[in-house]
Amino acid sequence: MTQYELKQELPTPQKQQDFYEKLRGKITSYLESHGSASKIAPYLLFAPDLFHLLTKSMLDQRIDGKSKALIGSGILYFIAPVDVIPEGLIGPGGFMDDIIVATFVVNMLLNKFSPEILEEHWVGDQKLLDALKKISETSDGVLGKLPARSLLGRFIKTSK
Repeated sequence: MTQYELKQELPTPQKQQDFYEKLRGKITSYLESHGSASKIAPYLLFAPDLFHLLTKSMLDQRIDGKSKALIGSGILYFIAPVDVIPEGLIGPGGFMDDIIVATFVVNMLLNKFSPEILEEHWVGDQKLLDALKKISETSDGVLGKLPARSLLGRFIKTSK
């Protein structure tokens, strides 16, 4: 097996925490300024939690290279400027498709690895499995409003 080395050092844990808190703060202030009555509002705060989980899982030595490629795809979807619902155009509501993709990735990992491995990296307010269940239950309603419903719907159905 080939070992890979990072070309640059990772940001310090403090900088990583600062980014996480900044992202949560931006989403929270957006929800407060636009009214958090939206059906998807409670789920938008899962975006930074899932992004954090994916990035920390990427560095976990217990996770194999093939799974890390899947994790990397989920991370790339978060940071890609073009996706199904772009954040740049509609604000934090654009994270819903990112949350759905991340949930798919995490569900795939949970089918392969012990939940305890992923829960070590979870920083959300509620337990990881409870959060994923809530997201999965809500995703069908959200997907019905998306133009790419059939494509994302296939992912969600296979992840349940």
